[in-house]
Amino acid sequence: MSTSSLCRLSALLACLLSTQAQAEQPALRFAVTESTAMPMMQIEHGEAVGGILYDLQSRLAQKVGREARMLVLPRLRVQSMMMHGEIDVRCNVSPAWLISGHHQYIWSLPFMFQHDVLVTRADMRHRKPKAGERIGTVLGFGYAALEARFLSGDLLREDVRTQDQVLEKLAARRYDFAVANQLTLDWFNRHLAADKRLVRIAEIGSDPLACIIRNEADVPTQALLRAIVQMKEDGELDAILARYR
Repeated sequence: MSTSSLCRLSALLACLLSTQAQAEQPALRFAVTESTAMPMMQIEHGEAVGGILYDLQSRLAQKVGREARMLVLPRLRVQSMMMHGEIDVRCNVSPAWLISGHHQYIWSLPFMFQHDVLVTRADMRHRKPKAGERIGTVLGFGYAALEARFLSGDLLREDVRTQDQVLEKLAARRYDFAVANQLTLDWFNRHLAADKRLVRIAEIGSDPLACIIRNEADVPTQALLRAIVQMKEDGELDAILARYR
């Protein structure tokens, strides 16, 4: 066998061994809360199929040689599974949102900011919520800027399951005000006529979003942390975000 043929055979064997090694590694379990809406995540029939988080998490898994398994779960179920080490990675989360510190997990650097805004319809843009007003909110979400008013009963939460349902009910005049994040608002408005678009009247919060990664031997924790840094430095994170602007 010629030298060139031996080189090709060696390269093929190395590729096959690499593929086999990757296949033997367990999939990384990414948590996705079922309340997440586009452009962060597209969920169809209980499965994650696209969006910013889908692209980010798929790329992270690829960079560390693992398969991404995205688990769409209720928010409280995610908290419980993290406490028991049943989730490997959770992105789209901020330290201020977690009930406990989750000592067995390590935080990545932030990959973007979430801006929560108070939203209304165009015809209501010059009015503020009054005492006893119902505000569209997502079940299980906390809104620090409004919490005191919710607790006192000055404002009333109208909880629904997802971010896009909050905006759909606002557009349908089920209530006059809602809280949404700016990205979801922009996505909701993108195909609406100017006079039908929902409008932001105030920003009520801004939080850095990061990934929290389980720090155990069966998870390539440091490699994932380095991958996020590399994606940020190489412009990959910005490119993912730009696809959904």
